Amino acid sequence: MSDKVQKSDTEWQKELDPLQHHVLRNHGTERPFTSPLNNEKRPGVFRCAGCGEPLFDSTTKYESGSGWPSFWAPKQGAVDTTTDASHGMVRIEVQCAKCGGHLGHVFPDGPQPTGERYCMNGAALKFEEKK
Repeated sequence: MSDKVQKSDTEWQKELDPLQHHVLRNHGTERPFTSPLNNEKRPGVFRCAGCGEPLFDSTTKYESGSGWPSFWAPKQGAVDTTTDASHGMVRIEVQCAKCGGHLGHVFPDGPQPTGERYCMNGAALKFEEKK
């Protein structure tokens, strides 16, 4: 992976649309079933909307029924996790390893082979179709 991206909040605000900024930089969540990426089925790569780092391959995407794009595994080394105790519950938060942007959460109720569900905000991702 490339060097870590570090920018001021002002720089992020200039580069991201308001929903992307809310999700990636302020740990927000988009409303379920609102992201067009939830229905994305083409082969390709899901990249961080903040820095462009490749995060998930389309072969790991599946329909979880949660309302957010879900994957059973990230690309190796692409994400970091931390404990999130907000909203009266304890969850595992997922961030882009390159820019630290909030992507969503990971839960232990996904399909095999990992048994994990990386429940990601579509606003935190950009899809690049494989040509």
